[in-house]
Amino acid sequence: MTKDGKPVRVGVDIGGTFTDVAMEVGEILHSTKVLTDYAFPEAAIVKGIREVTASAGISLGDIDTVIHGTTLATNALIERRGARTALITTQGFRDVIEMRTESRFEQYDLNITLPAPLVARNERFVVNERIAADGSVLQPLDMKEVDQLCDRIISAGYESVAIGFIHSYVNATHERQVRDRLLAKKPELSVSISAEVSPQMREFQRFNTVCANAFVKPLIASYLNRLIGRLEVEGLRCPVFMIHSGGGIISVDTAIQFPVRLLESGPAGGAIFAAHVATRYGIDQVLSYDMGGTTAKICLIEGQVPKTSKSFEVARTYRFKKGSGMPISIPVIEMVEIGAGGGSIASVDAMRQIRVGPHSAGSEPGPACYGRGGANPTVTDADLLLGRLDPDEFAGGSIKLSTDASDSAMTIDVARPLGIDSSTAAFGISEMVDENMSNAARMHAVENGKELGEFTMIAFGGAAPLHAARLCEKLSIDELIIPPGAGVGSAIGFLRAPFGFESIRSGNTRFSSFDSKALNATIDELVSEATSFVYSGAPDAQPDLECTAFMRYVGQGWEVPVTVAVRQYDDADGALLKSAFDEAYERFFGRVIDGLDVEIVSWSLRASSRVAPPTAVAVTGKARAAKVSGERRMFDSQQGLFQQAAIVARQDMQPGDWVAGPAVITERETSTIITASREVIMQADGCLLLRVKQA
Repeated sequence: MTKDGKPVRVGVDIGGTFTDVAMEVGEILHSTKVLTDYAFPEAAIVKGIREVTASAGISLGDIDTVIHGTTLATNALIERRGARTALITTQGFRDVIEMRTESRFEQYDLNITLPAPLVARNERFVVNERIAADGSVLQPLDMKEVDQLCDRIISAGYESVAIGFIHSYVNATHERQVRDRLLAKKPELSVSISAEVSPQMREFQRFNTVCANAFVKPLIASYLNRLIGRLEVEGLRCPVFMIHSGGGIISVDTAIQFPVRLLESGPAGGAIFAAHVATRYGIDQVLSYDMGGTTAKICLIEGQVPKTSKSFEVARTYRFKKGSGMPISIPVIEMVEIGAGGGSIASVDAMRQIRVGPHSAGSEPGPACYGRGGANPTVTDADLLLGRLDPDEFAGGSIKLSTDASDSAMTIDVARPLGIDSSTAAFGISEMVDENMSNAARMHAVENGKELGEFTMIAFGGAAPLHAARLCEKLSIDELIIPPGAGVGSAIGFLRAPFGFESIRSGNTRFSSFDSKALNATIDELVSEATSFVYSGAPDAQPDLECTAFMRYVGQGWEVPVTVAVRQYDDADGALLKSAFDEAYERFFGRVIDGLDVEIVSWSLRASSRVAPPTAVAVTGKARAAKVSGERRMFDSQQGLFQQAAIVARQDMQPGDWVAGPAVITERETSTIITASREVIMQADGCLLLRVKQA
């Protein structure tokens, strides 16, 4: 807290290229972007925090709270760069994570290659035990066998162990007994059990999730402990919290225990940021678009709430294809993510077609124009050659861009093989990456039964404002909002997130034999677990509770989510819950099916602290022409030619100021491109509203 009593909160997002830092001193925002340090990520955090505190004229000791999100766990899974991990499972189920579900994500590919399991077969071990689907013990553990296996694993030098037994989500006794034996023999060993990481039915997804948790657990524990230590050395002794994939804040201790919950932490912050903006303007249908240096993330937000799911996939081997990735069964804000960022590398394939991504130049060495050793052309190089970036003012002038280096890389890798000039090659790269992102958005919308033409886009991230207007043209979206601080949007989103945790359980309840006592016991257990995580970070919180029951007709393969009240139920409430299922099923599929029994398969309960709603903002119309500071030659993709574009500094714009495209709105962390078909109006809260040109 500052000397005059203003609270100081910091959000930090580590991305593949930049580490974003956003600091609020009272209601004043200070932000910066620094290149990510792959060897020591905490060094970039300290550097960024130093910069924002210096700009605000305060010390690190004045900071009250740090909220952190990171892609380290995701990158470790994608790159298979984690701890040496063993899996202990039930005899007969050793190959579940390799057999997967036996579905084909590319039906007509005769040479389809399934993703390799996270734990190799020679590192998967079995125990002769068995729990029945109702939780009864069919085959008890032989502790002599368990001791021998524990000795074998410890002597082999494994850093981490995942334990996943059949039906342990109903009865976790065997998993806990094996974990206790391992820790009794080697207390410092990292052990994860599926009954705590993902207590849900469907063994492939559950086993894969606990393997992923074990795989990244030592890495994340080491990093977070180093980060806390480094911040303390720098004089920052405030609490540090983590943002998780479901969009809530958890303690560092919880993050170390369940690092798999951090996999989508950065993108989750971005979705929260977009939802906050949507709430201010009262917009019910929003397409959130986040493009950074490495990836682009697209999320649907309806009723000012991001769409969520209880599972997702990491590292899809076939772009956009469900089933081609690594399934993770944890609560998550649902979005589609592709390898399309400013650092995405462009090349020409054997068919003489331009390809962009998914490989990225990252921050080391970075795009060719950074002058840090990068030799391949990237999307950032293309944007520079197309006049969308100012080589002297990139990242507030902290990085000077070399147009000559971009031109050379573009010529060698793309232009010369295709027999075109470097500007045309840059145009091709830009159109390819924009089309990849628009295709991903279309597919995501179709999967959810939505028409994107009815949505408003909210764009943020260092590269998104450069490409968002063109995406709107491709997707027939009329309105686009670029919020203030868009370049560090995810980090700002962390500051808007509640303390929250979502607990999940599988437990079968059929309405033909409705057992209210078992149902109440499950809900009580979920409430106790979820609120305990909230209280660990916010002891005085009065958390809101949201409960979802996943129901289906007996015999169906998937479930329908049904929102239910958090209260004590009696046997007569079975009919009430059945009615709620019928209503939800009819909403999804148009009609109910008579004569079939219904069952509750699993539960999800979210506890979250209360966050003050944002102040409503009315849309500001055009009032006066914006102050133009100059012009530069910029390429317009829709018209296919270079035009003179007006340059306007965002900090000079007042509410009601407007400018017609082609134009570029400049600021420290990014630039917003206004295409020739659009105009932009500054709003009262500092947002830029881009829309189709109007008379």
